[in-house]
Amino acid sequence: MSETRVMLITGTSRGLGRYLAEYYVSKGFTVLGCSRGQCDFTNDRYFHTCLDVADEGGVRELFTRIRTTQRRLDVLINNAGTASMNHVLLTPVETADKVMRTNVLANFLFTREAAKIMQTGGHGRIVNLTTVAVPWKLEGEALYAASKAAVVSLTEILARELAAFNITVNAVGPSVIRTDLTRSVPEEKLQRLFARQAIKREGTAPDVANVIDFFIRPESDFITGQTIYLGGL
Repeated sequence: MSETRVMLITGTSRGLGRYLAEYYVSKGFTVLGCSRGQCDFTNDRYFHTCLDVADEGGVRELFTRIRTTQRRLDVLINNAGTASMNHVLLTPVETADKVMRTNVLANFLFTREAAKIMQTGGHGRIVNLTTVAVPWKLEGEALYAASKAAVVSLTEILARELAAFNITVNAVGPSVIRTDLTRSVPEEKLQRLFARQAIKREGTAPDVANVIDFFIRPESDFITGQTIYLGGL
């Protein structure tokens, strides 16, 4: 079995996920990425799969290939997500279904299947992505914040369920980062959000990677069920 650590990242076609894929390849990981669309990042240690992260059949097939080709999984980063930034009266049920499936159901599916491989290997690190919209209770983001609050609950409970297998589960809640998710947010609103933070600047992908680095260190095996929010609430 290869000693190269294997990491799976969801939502790697663009934005934060795309950055994390390239970053962790540069750190020596074999990185497996997935998203609905193709990823333009190419490297001998990066392998991409196109799938709907909330489709159980597609997810099972992906993990079957991981068992066959990699025979191990050390780290899972549940990064894939989507947002709805509308007043509740303007939000159709189709949007609600998409947000919950992508942000909650997919997180559950990937964690469940990853834990099976990690249990066999005797260790694992799982890092989930939530958001400061949860503690801030941002108006206009009810669905998004609710779905990410569910991610925090999953993190805390699954940390207990998986601890016996030497698998840690933690979460990072970025402050506002300029990605496709925030492209439609007016600049005035973004500035108001930055002003609410103790550290009054926009977040960056390296800020997020820094926390993930901490969670997945071998020395962090006594840290689980935690959520770190960035920027200072």
